[in-house]
Amino acid sequence: MNPEKRRAFFEQLKANNPKPTTELEYNTPFELLIAVLLSAQATDVSVNKGTRKLFKVANTPQALLNLGEEGVRPFIQHIGLFNSKGKHIQETCRLLIEKHGGEVPQTREELEALPGVGRKTTNVILNTAFGQPTIAVDTHIFRVSNRTGLAPGKDVLAAEKQLLKRVPKEYLIDAHHWLILHGRYTCKARNPDCAQCIVEPFCGFKQKTSKGNVPGDI
Repeated sequence: MNPEKRRAFFEQLKANNPKPTTELEYNTPFELLIAVLLSAQATDVSVNKGTRKLFKVANTPQALLNLGEEGVRPFIQHIGLFNSKGKHIQETCRLLIEKHGGEVPQTREELEALPGVGRKTTNVILNTAFGQPTIAVDTHIFRVSNRTGLAPGKDVLAAEKQLLKRVPKEYLIDAHHWLILHGRYTCKARNPDCAQCIVEPFCGFKQKTSKGNVPGDI
């Protein structure tokens, strides 16, 4: 995809959704951090189902630490890997209190030092909570980047680096959300809705059809 098409691609996404955001429900950077920790290999719907109730009871590091793993478990046991996630939440809350005054840090190094927080989670927090131009490449963004020709990469890190180079600067802050939503609802793995795709004119996918059926996953 050439630079002109890339710009038109994001112009169209912006026109369709001027103020995109995450589908995870949160009110503070800390709530977002906990929600993203819980979202690994889980749907936003399942995470929101748990955090709506959890955050009414405890929505600060100290409050969650006071609940302990046993107290947190009933709110998250419907979410995959809830045992390990519960431990990570407790360890993260302890470190936030001990090292960061109970606040979520705003640097990559400090965030990635927290239990259960990797590069993708860090990128989400930096972008969504603190407005930094990062892109958290999940399975949806990886698929859209490669399928459309926007930013091909052999793995998520390669795709992230290509996106940071290729996305026009004025669209970098919101690109993360646009691409996730596009991959989640339109450019789906097995049945992409090519016929209804707003960026289809700029897409380099060679197997698209009027019905949007493609062989296998991408």
